Amino acid sequence: MSDTWWDQSTFAQRRANLTARSQAIGAVRQYFIEQGFMEVETPAIQLSPGIDRHIQPFHLSVRGPFDQQVRNRYLHTSPEFAMKKLLAAGETKIFQICHVFRDGEEGRLHHPEFTMLEWYRAAATYEDLIDDVVSLVSAAAAAVGQDVFRHGTHKTEINQSWRRMSVADAFFEFANIDLLKEVPDQDEWSADGFAQRAMAAGVRCEPGDQWDDVFHRVMLERIEPILADGPPIVLVDFPEPVGALARPKASDTRVCERAEAYVCGIELANGFSELIDPVEQRRRFVRDQKAYDKLYGKAPPIDEGFLSALEKMPESAGMALGIDRLIMLMTGADHIKDVMWAPVDMKDDS
Repeated sequence: MSDTWWDQSTFAQRRANLTARSQAIGAVRQYFIEQGFMEVETPAIQLSPGIDRHIQPFHLSVRGPFDQQVRNRYLHTSPEFAMKKLLAAGETKIFQICHVFRDGEEGRLHHPEFTMLEWYRAAATYEDLIDDVVSLVSAAAAAVGQDVFRHGTHKTEINQSWRRMSVADAFFEFANIDLLKEVPDQDEWSADGFAQRAMAAGVRCEPGDQWDDVFHRVMLERIEPILADGPPIVLVDFPEPVGALARPKASDTRVCERAEAYVCGIELANGFSELIDPVEQRRRFVRDQKAYDKLYGKAPPIDEGFLSALEKMPESAGMALGIDRLIMLMTGADHIKDVMWAPVDMKDDS
């Protein structure tokens, strides 16, 4: 694609993708309206973007009128915290389609500003949200008139039965690693034994890798490539160290009720049954802050308002889906910029 995205000939090459984008987003909205959801809007500027050392936020300095006091804020990497506060306020079925921002992300599947769909159901679990993913993706595909999704040399029929598999089963089947035996004690990030198992499976590890580093390396090198072939698949029950804001599974607290949906090997959606225990959530935040500090310096602050909201949140589940990736899979586009109306200009003026 030409660097000048608004050049007429360049834009014409993307026009069919953008038409599909508009049709798909319309179908997504219609799905949620028919399900009785309320569409909401929350601010992109937040006190804290969350604390995930694998996601880098954009930092802002914010001032009021005639006010020299500098307030540290962030562009949201997800509308998650604000939407959960709406659940605490009494909303029960909400969705949002918005732009989110992540620094240090650029490539075929990544962009510093992209479009996210996020939705929450009260009195629901991650199983209910998995059903939502399957249904709304099918509805969007029907609106575009496309039932075969493609990425690179891989393709799949989207309306077939989606496969479900636990992360532990995927690690054992595809990497010969008994993952649950490698889950560390709370707040322990050491990965020596786990790294040895990963290297035995042919996965490259680096000195100083933490537990979640090794986990993601195995996912990237041994699990995700295999998921590219066959039907769409949902991986469920992630280990607690990568459970994010998911609640522990009652039958085995080494894992959390988190799910990720893959189509043609591309991660399309990620969600979980929500953790609403503020004490446990604070423990995870503090652990993640320490890991973040070691790598990047000062971590974003803990959103105390969010922890207070957890006390009033109902049992619920939430899911996030990448709209741009959905359109890529529908159209077979090779690069995320090919499905964007206007990408971020990443070149300097000089």
